[in-house]
Amino acid sequence: MLISDSMPLLWLSYVALSLVVLGAGYLSIRWLPRLPRFAITGLVAGLIWMPSSFTLPLLDKASTYHGMAPSVVVAGIAFLQKDQAALGQALPLVLLGCALGAAAGAVLAIWFRRRQRRPEDDGNRPGGGSSDVPQARQEPVVG
Repeated sequence: MLISDSMPLLWLSYVALSLVVLGAGYLSIRWLPRLPRFAITGLVAGLIWMPSSFTLPLLDKASTYHGMAPSVVVAGIAFLQKDQAALGQALPLVLLGCALGAAAGAVLAIWFRRRQRRPEDDGNRPGGGSSDVPQARQEPVVG
């Protein structure tokens, strides 16, 4: 059940809040051209969505808790706790997530640009369809 289990609810709220952050961030950089806007949004998406595993010691010295969290969170907590082993594991994943996200955003922007520039020939245009030469304007004639 979603409400009784705290981890699925935590992940669901993280996904919802990260989508709000991405949407607000995309809209706040609307003044940029499409390629940098998509690349920056992809970079942030890769930063906040790249998962990483972590290990926490429990009260019993012999037992530990293993879990998954966003790598930026794991890297931030490892930095604050000065845990070099966890930081060494999470930081490359943060950088990989940023690179993959920026690359995916750039590819998406280029794909949208090519899709927008492609002439669509559906045969429904007046003047016969696919000619690139502009047609002379014809005035309507009554009678």
